[in-house]
Amino acid sequence: MTDRDALGVAVIGYSFMGRAHSNAWRNVGAFYPDAPRVRMQTLVGRDQTALTRAADTLGWADTATDWREVLTRDDIDVVDVCTPGHLHAEVALAALAAGKHVLVEKPLANTVADCEALVAAAQAPGAGRSMLGFNYRRVPALALARDLITEGRVGQVRQVRIAYLQDWLADEDAGMSWRLRRETAGSGVLGDLGSHAVDQLRFLLGQGVQAVRGQLRTFVPQRPGPDGTLEQVTVDDAAWATLETDSGVVASLEVSRMATGRKNSLQIEVFGTRGSLRFDLERLNELVLVDGQGASTILVTEPEHPYLDAWWPTGHTLGWDHTFTSQAADLLRAVADGTPIHPGFEDGLAVQQVLAAIETSHQAGGTRVEVPSAQPAAPVHTPA
Repeated sequence: MTDRDALGVAVIGYSFMGRAHSNAWRNVGAFYPDAPRVRMQTLVGRDQTALTRAADTLGWADTATDWREVLTRDDIDVVDVCTPGHLHAEVALAALAAGKHVLVEKPLANTVADCEALVAAAQAPGAGRSMLGFNYRRVPALALARDLITEGRVGQVRQVRIAYLQDWLADEDAGMSWRLRRETAGSGVLGDLGSHAVDQLRFLLGQGVQAVRGQLRTFVPQRPGPDGTLEQVTVDDAAWATLETDSGVVASLEVSRMATGRKNSLQIEVFGTRGSLRFDLERLNELVLVDGQGASTILVTEPEHPYLDAWWPTGHTLGWDHTFTSQAADLLRAVADGTPIHPGFEDGLAVQQVLAAIETSHQAGGTRVEVPSAQPAAPVHTPA
């Protein structure tokens, strides 16, 4: 196979998520040789000096400052959208219309209407394959947790507790960024971390969310801008919600970027009639199972565990970055063999409907709000 036979990839954005996705495209062929080959063709951004430096560091063949021009090129097959949320819909819609395969970093878009448009575009004739970047579905311990729940190891699930906590905004002098402006971020921690929490609920249980009660809070209403002038924060710092699934499971959700001492802690507990499961992202190789034999901590590093056969020998742990490489491999395989892709844009729409309902509940004083068109979560492809 010549290099031109490989799928040409363009990543739109080169900061935090752009770097994570670039690392995945650089490594996917080394660890998933069965996936189609890729060519790291183009990195896209606005600041040419910074863009050139990033491309050289991350391993891209060339750069571009106009993403629209990139979509017209025959050497680009996959468009990976890592921009701020308010640009997701515009870029992804154009890429799909151009016949490209599209990966969009979560959340899919900032509004339900934009998500609906993206779902329709992804289903249109001639559109390429599309995937949404909820990378935590590729954490081996969480994929194993889903398998154990599906197998009935914890019995009938009754309750779920999910808390995604960070503290990078706990300092009230922390500066403004696009993530703190509603016009660019859509929402605050609700969309940033809450989207992951809702997707994990749907992923682990294979169920949709029927109704919610929610509350949002902005603890620091103003933050210093680049020149030191205080600017208004227009999104939430923390959010709480109670969610009801379509089978009657009750889930509590808490997300915060103000939780002092928590760096990146996604805590999940699933309580069933015969046992329970416990996970914390800060110990992402471990899954605690409680069943009739008591509590046991599973070190999820065995070749038979989900995704592990691509990586290291038994007992050698994986990190956060590995999830993006496995995500890229799943997309490439689906492009090659036509199998369903999960999470797809429909999953992104379902998550956004839940987030919008939480906001509506908050605005209505915490009343119960039904989620429109709630759909069960489709099964994810889990490697042997």
